[in-house]
Amino acid sequence: MIFNSIDFSIFLPIVFIIYWLIPSEQYKIQNSWLVIASYVFYGWWDYRFLSLIFISSVVDYLVSRSIESTIKTARKRLLLYVSLTVNLSLLFFFKYYNFFIESLVDAYTLFGVTLDVWTLNIILPVGISFYTFQTLSYSIDVYRGKIKPTKDFVAFSSYVSFFPQLVAGPIERASRLLPQFERSRTFDSQLAIDGCRQILWGLVKKVVIADRCAEFVNIIFENPAEQSGSTLALGAMLFAFQIYGDFSGYSDMAIGISKLFGFRLSQNFSYPYFSRDIAEFWRRWHISLSTWFRDYLYIPLGGNKGSQSKRIRNTFVIFLVSGFWHGANWTFIFWGLLHSLFFLPLLLLKKNRKHKDIVAANRHLPNGKDLIRMLTTFLLVSLAWVFFRSESITQAMFYIDGMIDYSLFSWPRYLPLSLLILIAFFTVIEWRGRFCDHPLEVLTQNVFIRWLIYVLLALLILLSKGNPQDFIYFQF
Repeated sequence: MIFNSIDFSIFLPIVFIIYWLIPSEQYKIQNSWLVIASYVFYGWWDYRFLSLIFISSVVDYLVSRSIESTIKTARKRLLLYVSLTVNLSLLFFFKYYNFFIESLVDAYTLFGVTLDVWTLNIILPVGISFYTFQTLSYSIDVYRGKIKPTKDFVAFSSYVSFFPQLVAGPIERASRLLPQFERSRTFDSQLAIDGCRQILWGLVKKVVIADRCAEFVNIIFENPAEQSGSTLALGAMLFAFQIYGDFSGYSDMAIGISKLFGFRLSQNFSYPYFSRDIAEFWRRWHISLSTWFRDYLYIPLGGNKGSQSKRIRNTFVIFLVSGFWHGANWTFIFWGLLHSLFFLPLLLLKKNRKHKDIVAANRHLPNGKDLIRMLTTFLLVSLAWVFFRSESITQAMFYIDGMIDYSLFSWPRYLPLSLLILIAFFTVIEWRGRFCDHPLEVLTQNVFIRWLIYVLLALLILLSKGNPQDFIYFQF
């Protein structure tokens, strides 16, 4: 079930009405209803994989309770390893088993040895990387003594399976989200109204921008040999907007839907294409994953402490693992490698923490230097997206080789003027709202104009052609 589908438009009001008909002091019953609704939501795709969510919930709930009641450090560590082993084994099997088998076969083939190894027809469970990381962070934080384990299994199950963010994040920490399930919640009309605004903007990103970009991106990437350099460059740029509109649109809708139920999720995107370098981009793109890797991998490795060589090593590890998290394909690993190479000069020059403020904070427009920095960062990110979108590294290299050609300065084969105007309109609204969690927070105070904009955005959604497409990050 996807947010921009007829099924979900029926599902959400039913869940919402029944949820708020339950008295707020009966929040445990509300939690039970959310667990049921979340399992229906996930099972709508494939009910068989509900067992994986249930197993993760049971294991991490029991492990964390046992860690708290255990005095010996060695036993605590052993219990943590149980959580890590169960969760990562499930993730490895469903997401990476065939990748490693096929890579092993290819490696032996290079030496003239042919292996006859069976691979399995494994279906990748939607969102397995997201909820696995969410439950793992809970167990690790309990082990570290940062949080106390909950005794309420229903509340914990609600935290793990909460349907708005179950399949594509944000990856929420238990310290932030779980306490919201352990207390009563009353309907907040202002929060719900803001949630509706954020849902509307998320739908614009997904339906008006991402899905329309996808129509041209699919054609261009499927036949790169037939395209001019300018058309290939256009395809890379459109994919940059497609993946941003698709993924951040999902996050906006997830956060907005959560507000309807009285929950506040973390911001997952903070206008990343207005970044002035790669370091700032990663502080603004998929924030919940970036901070997860920072806290549970980068810092334990030593972070930015120690020798220069260790800092460089840690940087490469974090980006390569991030790439591998995204998928079982060498293209994702190479994508992570590229970003580590983009990041390296900033690290060596100690400028990776330079841009922590909002660009042009006191101005309506960026100055020339900031504009050049933003365009350069966007070009680097778009170049890396070519590898992310391609099916193989060979295909990506072929695509880039075709782009770096004299035909780069020719007229592109496709020029979707209406889409480019929409992207420009979208960028202006995002720029104006870059100080807020979402740009519709800062619309004019004039009620008539504000509602006129709402109606215009709703019409753009309704008039956008094409069938609803799955969110790109469902595959991760």
